[in-house]
Amino acid sequence: MAEITAQMVKDLRERTNAGMMDCKKALAESGGDFEKAAEWLRKKGISKAEGKAGRVAAEGIVTSYIHGGRIGVIVEVNCETDFVARNPDFQDLAKEVAMQIAAANPKYVRREEVPSDAMDKEKEIQRELLKQQGKPEAMLEKILVGKMEKYYEGVCLVDQLWVKDDKKKVGEMINERAAKIGEKVSVRRFVRYEVGEGIEKKKDDLAAEVAKTLGQA
Repeated sequence: MAEITAQMVKDLRERTNAGMMDCKKALAESGGDFEKAAEWLRKKGISKAEGKAGRVAAEGIVTSYIHGGRIGVIVEVNCETDFVARNPDFQDLAKEVAMQIAAANPKYVRREEVPSDAMDKEKEIQRELLKQQGKPEAMLEKILVGKMEKYYEGVCLVDQLWVKDDKKKVGEMINERAAKIGEKVSVRRFVRYEVGEGIEKKKDDLAAEVAKTLGQA
């Protein structure tokens, strides 16, 4: 049977709005298959938010954030209606997302976008480091699960800790705001520019500077 991790339970709970124990049981019953677990919850009448999860968020805005003329971000954040796209709360949320991208420099929106070769390379690096640390061979794969979670927290926007409140992840912040707004909200794509990017030079830690500034805001 596949190992059921806390992150798997959390992801299923966010999608279905079902209880934690129900999500854990659904994943166990489905052998860790996310889609089958969601279907199991629907059949049991436990899933409470499948309608919202399945709705299309095709409206929204493209917004930008510039930090000190050195870092620039353009991001597309989607909602379901043009009415909400004009809502100040939604526009503030989009701006918060742009500021997060400037500060934390993610590479992808969510973990499903990480190329398999990038994941394989990271696993190979972490596996080798664990071997050098003398970790038992039988424990490597289990330890790697936690290492990969840390990797996703670094490169995936929705898995990153929110720079204004490091007790919650960006995905959680977005979901909380979406619940208040009353529509499905999702980040579709972004691009981040940094002055001198790709040019060999002494590197200033601009991302740390932005994060410090936002943390004081």
